[in-house]
Amino acid sequence: MNTHLPAARVVVVGSFNVDHVWRCDALPAAGATIAGRYASGPGGKGFNQAVAAVRAGADTTFVCALGDDAGGRLARDLAAADGLALRVDASEEPTGTAGIYVDAHGRNTIVIGAGANATLSADFATGQADVLVAAGVVLAQLESPADTVLATLQAARQCGATTLLNPAPANAATTTELLAHADVITPNETEFAALLARHLGERISADDVATLDGVTLHQHCRQLFPHGTVVVTLGATGVYVSHPDDALRGDARPHYRVAAEAATVVDTTGAGDAFNGALAASLAEAALPCFADHVRFANRYAALSTERAGAALAMPLRADLAARYGA
Repeated sequence: MNTHLPAARVVVVGSFNVDHVWRCDALPAAGATIAGRYASGPGGKGFNQAVAAVRAGADTTFVCALGDDAGGRLARDLAAADGLALRVDASEEPTGTAGIYVDAHGRNTIVIGAGANATLSADFATGQADVLVAAGVVLAQLESPADTVLATLQAARQCGATTLLNPAPANAATTTELLAHADVITPNETEFAALLARHLGERISADDVATLDGVTLHQHCRQLFPHGTVVVTLGATGVYVSHPDDALRGDARPHYRVAAEAATVVDTTGAGDAFNGALAASLAEAALPCFADHVRFANRYAALSTERAGAALAMPLRADLAARYGA
């Protein structure tokens, strides 16, 4: 069980899935039948991020919907083992599932069966007032109903928490109102390209996002999200950060890049979730002087997560970071 820092309180609202994972030499093409190695374990962006937050040192509560089945029992057992507090909206639908293929380079494709995740209600999420009012950071993604995510961010803001929105997956509907109630957004390059297309009509290939110069990226970020901080995770090329000029969160510059940390990659599944959970934990702890330091902490945490197979179970402990980086 992880050792918690009582001052660092995080609430994660989101999804839990039972992951069915096939590891193969190459990702399957349409119509192909290939050989692979199978394993099953816990996942879902919300659960991955909640486990990352608690293992990174934050006192974390996970608000979710679970079915009355083996998947739901698995979620409860794993949360208890990590000291992760659960608030469960009981669902008549089966617990969520995901089918994941991972190739020899650690790349993946994922298919989600939402199940109970689609039934997480706004009333239930916002009804967790006792944990929302105590939270330093409230983190949400888009594998739960959009109205639930919006209501949660609104309630969190009213309680004085920093709201962190991971606009994932890329095909989820991210409304202008939803963005308006987030203080920080954390898209990857695919999600960032989708946001630019949806909200600004700007067509940029996801593969080209990392190659854009910093000034151009900053301009896009400020048009997309003028009131808050944008953190674009760029995989092996690192992280890009853009702040409003009048809200630098302790940084010296309004935009900059943070290089990726070296890692011996086994599996990138859940790396973005590792980053988000660790960023939420670090921001809630508030012990670092500038936002860039929080990003570096999250970057290291995410890099370490890729050296292990799996999603939630691959999340490192804070002690693992200290052993590697002296953090």
